[in-house]
Amino acid sequence: MLLMKTLDQLKPGEKAVIKNIKPSSLTIKLLEMGLLPGKEVSFNYRAPLGDPISVRISGYNLSLRIDEASLVEII
Repeated sequence: MLLMKTLDQLKPGEKAVIKNIKPSSLTIKLLEMGLLPGKEVSFNYRAPLGDPISVRISGYNLSLRIDEASLVEII
């Protein structure tokens, strides 16, 4: 079985396309923040202690906690 890569696994400078948001209590919040399937996202940087992370999507920078980013499946 192939494991799906998630947004928190990207490295600085890498780009990906959002495939899906895993069902959770945060799903609507993530969709409202613009993390929509089919959108290209690029990883900016990780905070010094590893959480949160910064990504760029739709022309703006977005900070996400690791637990939020781990719900975003990418290809």
